[in-house]
Amino acid sequence: MHDVYIELILSAIYEQYGTEVLFYENNLGISSEKWENWKKGIDSLAPEENQKVKNLFSDYEWMLLQKILRQTIIYPEKRGIAVSDYRKMKTAIARKWLNIGLGTVEMIQSKEENSSSQYLNLRVGIAYDEWGFDDILTFRLPAYIQQQLENEQVALLDWVNENLEETYNK
Repeated sequence: MHDVYIELILSAIYEQYGTEVLFYENNLGISSEKWENWKKGIDSLAPEENQKVKNLFSDYEWMLLQKILRQTIIYPEKRGIAVSDYRKMKTAIARKWLNIGLGTVEMIQSKEENSSSQYLNLRVGIAYDEWGFDDILTFRLPAYIQQQLENEQVALLDWVNENLEETYNK
C-alpha cells in the first residue's frame, strides 16, 4: 500500500508543481535525502510536513485517495492502475455532480510561484453553505482549453461534460 500511496502523492506533485524538487524544497523545506527516505518508508515527515503533503488534495480528493488505497488492498491487481483509477473517478464524480445539477464549475486563476501560464485550473464543487464543508475537485488542464472556450463560445459546463475526462486523463 505504501508504494501506491507514494504514486498517488507523486502524481499530484507532478500535476501541481512539475517536479518533486520544487515541492520538497519550496514547500516542505527538506533535503533530497530526507525526501527519498520518506518515499522509501525509511524516514517519516514531521506533522507539519505531512499536512503540506495532504494539502495537495482537497478534503474530498483526500477521501477519494483513501478509497483508492482501500481498493488496492482488497484487489491487489488494482495497484498498477491506482493513479489512473483515481483520475478517472475524479472526472466521473465531477461530471455526475454537474449533470445532476449539484455542482458548479469555475476557472481559477493561479497565483502561485510554481504555476505556469501553460495550465488552467478548473474547480468543480458542491457548496453546502457552511464554511469549510464544501466538496471540491480540482483539475489542472492545458491552457489552450481557455482559448477554445473563448474562441468557440463553448459553455464551460458543456466543455466539462464533453471533454474533461479525455483531456485530464491523457
